[in-house]
Amino acid sequence: MQIQEISASLLGSINVGICIVDADTGVIVSLNQTFETWFSDAAQGQVLNLGTSFTLKDLPDREPVELRTKVKHRTLVVELSAHEAEYEGNTLIVIEGQNISRLRETEAMIDSYASMVDKRTRELERENRRVEKLILNMMPKSVFEEFMTFGCVTPRLFEPVTVIMLDFVGFTKMAAAGDPNVTVSELNSIFTAFDQIGEHHGCERIKTIGDCYMAVTGLPHSTPDHALSAARVAAKMMRFLERRNQTHPHTWRARIGIASGSVVGSVVGVQKYVYDVFGPAVNMAARLQAQSKPMEITVCDTMRDELIDDFKLCEAETVSLRGFGDTRIARMKHYQPNRKVA
Repeated sequence: MQIQEISASLLGSINVGICIVDADTGVIVSLNQTFETWFSDAAQGQVLNLGTSFTLKDLPDREPVELRTKVKHRTLVVELSAHEAEYEGNTLIVIEGQNISRLRETEAMIDSYASMVDKRTRELERENRRVEKLILNMMPKSVFEEFMTFGCVTPRLFEPVTVIMLDFVGFTKMAAAGDPNVTVSELNSIFTAFDQIGEHHGCERIKTIGDCYMAVTGLPHSTPDHALSAARVAAKMMRFLERRNQTHPHTWRARIGIASGSVVGSVVGVQKYVYDVFGPAVNMAARLQAQSKPMEITVCDTMRDELIDDFKLCEAETVSLRGFGDTRIARMKHYQPNRKVA
């Protein structure tokens, strides 16, 4: 077999397109079958026309370029590179082509997967933030961090703290007689305002049960003025309701009980986690709330010394409270503080 035949056979068996072009005229001197398959208009003795924005003479000086060509209803991506060669005094341009269609398809697939993963990651991050925000509405941040770190929360004794217990007058009748959507919407609006008031004074909302709202000051971080902070929160809650009732068709009247003492805080439940507090202060606040008249705040008389400089209190009275016996209580004039409530 002659050298020329061997060369032609080798060029035909590899998946590399070879085209040799006269640099002056652009006429194809030689090409292999692969190149001819890619570019059906290319033929020996014809001027090479790649339909590009550059000339053949520019090709050797360029980085490899990519061209798209259609072969049997399939679009291929061909990467062309070139260099100059001298033969019998003539300058030739040797063009080499590689079929990189699969490479580009793979890259496109990888980019698609990467984009999908990025999108999914962002969705998971948004979902995690939403879940975190939801859980933070159910428990203090320090408790949430402990739960996420260790998978459980150790019950802790908090002492002293002050518990606020609020309940609305006639809520059951209102809920049964009115539009439930309106009732729940208004209740949600009021509780949201209470949360904002409490946040301003370091008061942690623990839970709501129907129309009952319970919050604690001095938890999870101890504060020396927890009783005064609780009284200020309760006073602002009442003033908020008074102003709201002046502009809304539905009148919301609340009773509030405030008690200081010790509580135990922990996460309760296995499948449905709820952070809750238990203890004498919680029970006392509930009893005092029941003793309050509509739009009235009742406190333990033991809190008098801490509140007397900021609020006017009625004369102490003795009442019998379930579980506590005879107890001295005081009713707080929330609307007549001795000095401006911060």
